[in-house]
Amino acid sequence: MPRSPLPPREGISATSLRAPGGKETHDKNHLPVPDTIGEWLEAEFPEADDEARRSLLTPGDMRDEVGEPIRWDDAVVPGGFYFFHRPVPAEERIPFEISVVFEDDDLLVVDKPHFLASTPNGRFVRECVVTRARLDFDQPDLVAIHRLDRVTAGLLILSKRPETRGRYQRLFQDRLVTKTYRALAAMPPADLELPLVKESRLVKPRGGRQVLEVEGEPNAFSKISLLGERTPPSPRWSDATEPPPRRSVGECPSIGEYQLEPLTGKTHQLRVHMNSLGLPILGDPVYPVDRAPDPYDFSAPLQLLAASIGFDDPLTGRPRRFESGLSLGETL
Repeated sequence: MPRSPLPPREGISATSLRAPGGKETHDKNHLPVPDTIGEWLEAEFPEADDEARRSLLTPGDMRDEVGEPIRWDDAVVPGGFYFFHRPVPAEERIPFEISVVFEDDDLLVVDKPHFLASTPNGRFVRECVVTRARLDFDQPDLVAIHRLDRVTAGLLILSKRPETRGRYQRLFQDRLVTKTYRALAAMPPADLELPLVKESRLVKPRGGRQVLEVEGEPNAFSKISLLGERTPPSPRWSDATEPPPRRSVGECPSIGEYQLEPLTGKTHQLRVHMNSLGLPILGDPVYPVDRAPDPYDFSAPLQLLAASIGFDDPLTGRPRRFESGLSLGETL
């Protein structure tokens, strides 16, 4: 896909839309090509009223691949890309801030707090690291080159320059990045020998939030080590025979601090593997039970932290390592 000729607006990237037809393979190349942009938008957005569709073409709002403004009666370029800004409603602010760990001409490394999404998604477009950072640092080209779950805290690397972005993205694609996480969970049973490498086949069903372990060749590998025992200062259920299914830090009489090293990068991999060992990470809203929590419930942060990232810089060849300034168990 060509780069958008429209700069971000309020930190939010323009939306891309591909026209039917064309010679390249894409999901709409088999469809008939409408005569005009107006006819195409009527078919593309049948639920919208005419005023809303035409508002996409107000001066400067919709552009073609080379940045030319589009008019309602223009002919459609078969298979062409078009760019425009969708209206984005206001969002209630997530009351946690990002902090800068490192910055140079190419990279911005930040500590992402719990509950703040890394990148725009369906629920959070304004309230994510990328949108906030573009505005806060006046860096409209910022793009996250990897992701953290919204409920996970820690190191997130953003690319500042499109010219060098691909070199850094390739590191993650080729698994040339070493990532270390910290997690809090119940102490392991006596018969569980750590460290170990947990391996399994993970599949995420369509429409579900939980990732499942299934039979088959393993596609996910995690090294799990116990660093030591931690006891929270004020346990809130010390007399209970069983802990509640979703436990915050202050609700466990004896907890362990773990070092987790994902050797692959599957969705929810560390959370699934810890849960499968009978050691669900404290504060996890999805494992072992998906509780569909209110995203504005900040009472029990997931005790998982992206603590360090290391790689050889593709531009200089020099080793780089970044350490998070955050700690686990701060919210009790």
